Amino acid sequence: MELGQHHIALNVKNLQVSKDFYLKLGFFIDERFSNPQQKWLIMRNGTLVIGLYEGIIPRNTLTFTPNNILELQQHLKQKGIPFVLEAKENAKGVKHFLLVDPDGNPLFFEQH
Repeated sequence: MELGQHHIALNVKNLQVSKDFYLKLGFFIDERFSNPQQKWLIMRNGTLVIGLYEGIIPRNTLTFTPNNILELQQHLKQKGIPFVLEAKENAKGVKHFLLVDPDGNPLFFEQH
């Protein structure tokens, strides 16, 4: 089952300081998917994508955007993977679910 596009969501202390650092590393801001007024940016360097989130997420997180989140959720449930939060079928707008790997690392899945 395809997990879709992904990025590493980083919990940052200061969005401006982190943005400046990653710009120096050669990343650029993807304006289509960023909202600095809400304290988050998506940045790219080649095929690598990172999200910088100030005060939004509690810890660094792997984030995926599958094509069909409800189908993926059902597939993972059938495999016995436990969910912290499940996507709701009738939810309006963004659907999302949350898993935690065996080491406590969060994996967030969202579909717009």
